[in-house]
Amino acid sequence: MKTTNEYGATLLETMGTDLSVVNAARVSFDKESDWVSDNDPVEPSHVVLSARDQKLIHYLAKEGHWSPFAHAFLKFRVKAPIFVARQLQKHQVGLSWNEVSRRYVDSEPEFYVPREWRKKAEDKKQGSSDEVVSVDLTYEDMFLDALIGVPLANYNGLLEQGVCPEQARMVLPQSTMTEWIWSGSLYAFSRVCKERLHPSAQRETRWVAEDISQALATHFPVSWQALGPKDSINVS
Repeated sequence: MKTTNEYGATLLETMGTDLSVVNAARVSFDKESDWVSDNDPVEPSHVVLSARDQKLIHYLAKEGHWSPFAHAFLKFRVKAPIFVARQLQKHQVGLSWNEVSRRYVDSEPEFYVPREWRKKAEDKKQGSSDEVVSVDLTYEDMFLDALIGVPLANYNGLLEQGVCPEQARMVLPQSTMTEWIWSGSLYAFSRVCKERLHPSAQRETRWVAEDISQALATHFPVSWQALGPKDSINVS
């Protein structure tokens, strides 16, 4: 039985920079900006956005002018349990999603096993608190055996009897890991992060959003500073 408690988003490609956002906005007035030197004596060739262009990006974000942020793109390969994937798949505008299909593949499934169990939140209808619950080992064993081991045995048994993968997959639990390629605009991913980095978002889903947020902060630092939630710009 293959299990894991680690997963996340790996950046594959980017297209554009903060300057792409600036020039998408400035074309409205038939203008164009360029990088400027930051006069770094160690790296004299190092360039940055001008203060004027940085101010423009913050203005665009503040006033809700989203279209310039849609001219830069990122592509990720994401690995997560199915229940996390289905939450994230709700974000569709400006994004494209292609996922491993168990209609076609019958490789050995991998399953997510949580590092800890959290207590139900008392102050909201959904979600969890930060308090860790000590679960009896009997339930831990049941989770591994009854909720993962038995479905896995049934899945493999159906395949051995010649059942097609697209039907055999029905017995697999939500803790089954899946992978997908997720591509989209800077603006679209900023919306994903703003929602999924919120403290009320499910922690397992926040782990993926944190990886995406880090990529945004690295490759589009000015835009993400302007667009992102202020308490989640530098995530660990």
